[in-house]
Amino acid sequence: MSEEKHLKSDQDVFMKNLYWWGVPTLFGCPHNPDVNACDIALVGVPHSTGNGTTERDQHLAPRAVRNVSGSYRRAHNKFNIVPWDECKIHDLGDVLMPRAMVNDATVIDIENYYKELDNAGVRPVSIGGDHSITGPILKALGGPDAKLSGGQKIAMVHFDAHTDTMDHLPHWLGAERSAAHWGSYVAKEGHVDPEKSIQIGIRGHTRTLTWKRTSDRLGYRMVDMDDFRELGVQGTVDLLRERVGDMPVYITFDLDCLDPAVAPAVSNLEPGCSGFTMDEAVGILQGMQGLNVIGADVVCMIPSKDSPNQITAFASTAIMFEQISLIADSVRREREAGQD
Repeated sequence: MSEEKHLKSDQDVFMKNLYWWGVPTLFGCPHNPDVNACDIALVGVPHSTGNGTTERDQHLAPRAVRNVSGSYRRAHNKFNIVPWDECKIHDLGDVLMPRAMVNDATVIDIENYYKELDNAGVRPVSIGGDHSITGPILKALGGPDAKLSGGQKIAMVHFDAHTDTMDHLPHWLGAERSAAHWGSYVAKEGHVDPEKSIQIGIRGHTRTLTWKRTSDRLGYRMVDMDDFRELGVQGTVDLLRERVGDMPVYITFDLDCLDPAVAPAVSNLEPGCSGFTMDEAVGILQGMQGLNVIGADVVCMIPSKDSPNQITAFASTAIMFEQISLIADSVRREREAGQD
């Protein structure tokens, strides 16, 4: 290659890593809505009618993360990979939601969209949206008819300050498939195996003294912040890995598990006790290297509450990067195993 072409190539790479240049996409990836053209699909789910008790600007998060994620670093030093070089990663755009103002109709549209990804064997990493988006995604990716999970139930790794398993309530201000219920119905309907799943980071006072018991009855293993302080990052990783085993894994990350100083722009702040630092959350995620991660999401960011430096949007970007890297590393390992 001539010196002139080398220079142009270097300039192209540099310009593509500027968040203020070009058309914003998630991590500056190519925008291609064709589900059959990639290995990892980055998807926006701008939905915010599943959580009626807090601010509802979660639907603005995909746009905010597209705005900042293009400037994020490209290589994962811990895993020694460049995810974008290991597999095809595209920004598919946003889930079409023509009934966005009606939660229980919209979750059906979300589920149908992710069934297309599952049929194509494409692993999604999504930015929500409130936490009601995770239920329909799990229904599409796990269970007897699912391709990515091999027809198995999914082992869920759930980062959150709240359990989201309110199976004793018939609805949440009218929403039956709400941000408060999804953790229950995906277990009861056979898409997630709660006996292989873990909820990490639960903290704060509850509405009643029985509020957390719904997760226990369903069979989830809960590691609340008091437990985490005793176990530490490595102890939590050891417990997580023992719990999920070789099951197909889905990671859902509610930003309110992070400390409010780290992620202030979330829909359910828990300021009464400290949440995860970024190092702690990232340490747990990186400890999952080698697991069969088939999908992931980040939820509950409210850009209209963010600080001027958009720190919560950047925190969302950092968590998504770890999730993307875990999946890219899995794809690499599968490819190398197939070559042996």
